[in-house]
Amino acid sequence: METIRNYLETMFMNLPSSPEIYRAKNELWQMMEDKYTELLENGKSENEAVGTVIAEFGNLNELAEDLGIAQFLQQETKAPQGKPFPLETVKEYLADKAKNAFYTALGVFFCIISVCGPIFFGALSEYFNRDGILGAAGGCSLFVLAAVGVGILVYSGVRISKWKNIGQEHYVTDFATTEYIHQEMEKYKGTHALLLTIGIVLCILSVIPPMIMDEFSDYNEIWDYCSGAFLFLVVAVGVFLIVMSSMKLESYNTMLRLNQKDTIGGNYVPNQQNAPQYINESVAAVMSVYWPTVTCLYLIWSFLTFAWWKTWIIWPLAGIIHSVIKNTLKKQG
Repeated sequence: METIRNYLETMFMNLPSSPEIYRAKNELWQMMEDKYTELLENGKSENEAVGTVIAEFGNLNELAEDLGIAQFLQQETKAPQGKPFPLETVKEYLADKAKNAFYTALGVFFCIISVCGPIFFGALSEYFNRDGILGAAGGCSLFVLAAVGVGILVYSGVRISKWKNIGQEHYVTDFATTEYIHQEMEKYKGTHALLLTIGIVLCILSVIPPMIMDEFSDYNEIWDYCSGAFLFLVVAVGVFLIVMSSMKLESYNTMLRLNQKDTIGGNYVPNQQNAPQYINESVAAVMSVYWPTVTCLYLIWSFLTFAWWKTWIIWPLAGIIHSVIKNTLKKQG
């Protein structure tokens, strides 16, 4: 029956999401189910029953008049048809996006910790009174780590560019493929929630290591000199987890939004079209980590300055920027 169900959903996937279409689909499904059961009771094998049902009820053009959806079928044939996005290609896309999420998060990680080099080497130069070579090493470490981070980001962007057409052309996924994506996303949501929570908690707790190390400065001043670097290290780990998990989750949402929201295919799974659709995948990736990034920036700014009375301004500003991006870069229609 699963084969018949998938075939039925594929027949209707490009038709508009309307009560008449849903009624016709349910009516045809009941006819298929009754015929399938009858064939099995008459001694037919499962494969024979499936083949017979599809041969008898598989042409929607022949059944449209009886089902009362002929006018909708004519409208559907005039509309541009999306390119099929098969299951194997979806699996390849999700695997590539998972790697891209890791590389992007790693690049951001290196960019954040690039400031740790000058802090560590500056602490050593203060402790050993060797400003020359240690100061130069600190400056070099900043550029080396930043270069590594930017290099990873560039590599990640070039590597994923083969999927750029997804945001530029109309693709569709059939019922079985959409179900697979939805199930995989539901399984990942628990991991995403855990990683996101850990990432945000780490950003909040990032101020604790410097506070503890400052207490040890009475015994050895080097702890005081390099304590600030540990704040950035903890924040870098937190941001890494936030970016990686958010980007991976967004890859599932991107696939689920391929089908047009006003069609049967666009409503295969609950809440399939709730998230806003942006003009391209790059904007969608940025917006997927927008609020976690704002949270990290707010916490870093607040803990570095302890000016909580003014750092709150980041929230209304972030809200305005988010609304502008959402309204100007969202797909229309």
